[in-house]
Amino acid sequence: MTTAYIGIGSNLDRPRERVNAAFEALAGLPATRLVKRSSLYRSQPQGHREQPDFVNAVAALESELSAANLLKELHNIEARAGRERSFPNAPRTLDLDLLLYGDARIEERGLVVPHPRMHQRAFVLIPLLEIAPSASIPGLGPVSAYLGGTAAQRLQRLT
Repeated sequence: MTTAYIGIGSNLDRPRERVNAAFEALAGLPATRLVKRSSLYRSQPQGHREQPDFVNAVAALESELSAANLLKELHNIEARAGRERSFPNAPRTLDLDLLLYGDARIEERGLVVPHPRMHQRAFVLIPLLEIAPSASIPGLGPVSAYLGGTAAQRLQRLT
């Protein structure tokens, strides 16, 4: 079993409900167990700013799936939620990012782990630290070391 951390986000069509449904969908993945879930957080959009705020969270999974197969399952969950990829940083019904997969460093077409921008995003770091206070980003170091660089990003705990 490998511990994987999944970033969850939504800003369309009842985002809180979508994020909670994503936790349920992750718990139902084959050869995988949902072990922890963070609180929900409201964050402002990154990149394309003319869109609603997001609801974000992080899930911890233990999985026998390979990183590539886990990512495929995440994309299937997104598709079932009506995810459209119209342009980068577009509004979305559901976004699932494979943040960490054990201590693996993977760079393949369509799969980069650790997630390349996770250390720049308060909406990832804060919920991740809530459920894994000693988490570390392979090749970068402790997650907590990157909080200072995200201090200007507005984040509100919802639950």
